[in-house]
Amino acid sequence: QVQLKESGGGSVQAGGSLRLSCIASGRTFNELNMGWFRQAPGKEREFVAAIRGDGTNWYYADSVKDRFTISRDNVEKVMYLQMDRLKPEDTGVYYCAAKNILKFEFWGQGTQVTVSS
Repeated sequence: QVQLKESGGGSVQAGGSLRLSCIASGRTFNELNMGWFRQAPGKEREFVAAIRGDGTNWYYADSVKDRFTISRDNVEKVMYLQMDRLKPEDTGVYYCAAKNILKFEFWGQGTQVTVSS
């Protein structure tokens, strides 16, 4: 099992920045392929970004490309999501996730991000 805990959410005005963190435990951290997802009110959860366990490859949703940066510190066992130039449509609950072999099966409880116009 993998335990995930997000932090760093909050309220910010459009154009501002936030950095989310996700601490993982339960497995060797650098073997975990991980990602961020979000869910806006009334909408389905959607993919935001992902990163390989060794940190060598990154993947982004088109809606956040060039504004968000995913990274990880395999020594501190933390994954980050730096969010810049935030827009009101970025509002939602952000979830940290980890893959079990091929699928994202482990999830954190989420952290709220609210962007006001």
